[in-house]
Amino acid sequence: MSRQFLLRRLLIAIPSLLGISVVLFTVLALAPGDPFSELVTNPNVPAEVRMALRAELGLDDPIWSRYLHWLWAMLHGNWGFSFASRMNVSTLIMQRLPATLAVIGAAQLLAMLVAIPVGVLAATKPYSIFDQIANTMAFVGFSLPTFFTGLLLILVFSVQLDWLPFVYSTTLRATGWAWWWEQVKQSIMPVCVLGLFQGASLVRYVRSSVLDVIKLDYVTTARSKGIGEGKVIRLHVVRNALIPVVTLIALQLPVVFGGAIVTEQIFRIPGIGSLLIAAILTNDTPVVMAVTFVFAALVIIFNTIADIIYGWLDPRIAFR
Repeated sequence: MSRQFLLRRLLIAIPSLLGISVVLFTVLALAPGDPFSELVTNPNVPAEVRMALRAELGLDDPIWSRYLHWLWAMLHGNWGFSFASRMNVSTLIMQRLPATLAVIGAAQLLAMLVAIPVGVLAATKPYSIFDQIANTMAFVGFSLPTFFTGLLLILVFSVQLDWLPFVYSTTLRATGWAWWWEQVKQSIMPVCVLGLFQGASLVRYVRSSVLDVIKLDYVTTARSKGIGEGKVIRLHVVRNALIPVVTLIALQLPVVFGGAIVTEQIFRIPGIGSLLIAAILTNDTPVVMAVTFVFAALVIIFNTIADIIYGWLDPRIAFR
């Protein structure tokens, strides 16, 4: 893969992030609600104090001026101050980001581990019993919303069987391997809810992509050379069939982050999704802006990674 290809993809990400930040800041600035609404109704806070705070934070300045001030501060590592938590926004996000990335990362890994082998096997045996079962389970999987499957898993594995905890705890008292075991136990249900939902839709796309590739001439040529069917599928079919699947995974990341917000609320995971919900309810604009920007940045980053994977799967793309 050429350095020019990688550099070009990284340079495309920068104006994308700037454009997203402009849209997010403008929408939040024009949205109804005031972070100082509680101070207005508090008789212990004088009016001159409220006015001084608004002037200090620049809340009465024009939107373009506030945006430039926010951008300059953000580039210097200052993401603002939370009105509700009374602490720096960057500190809040760094405390919660690892939990969100761990759940989303494990869910994506589970989705691919399920979708790729099931989709490939279903495509190599079209209209068989396995193919029909896989299609049926896929339709059921992405038809059920994550909040429903989350509550269903809690009822079965937490309430009825008492196998898994239904509340995610960040204060585990165990140490060593016992801590890791408790961490795995409390992560199983949220990871399965997100991973199986994503994997169900990927199964259909993997199957369709493999069916398209398996009919191409070069696959027939490889078979005519006496190469085994398993090797043909593994080396000549799957690698090329994964290119549109990588595109789908990158494009569905906003859906995954949206599902993560719901899942974090169900299982009480202290991630940035639950932080975003709490900030919206309290009109904590700096936190809402920072969290939504982090979500957007993660989507851009993963799309850039997808572009890099394109170049690995198909070296011709790296030289375009």
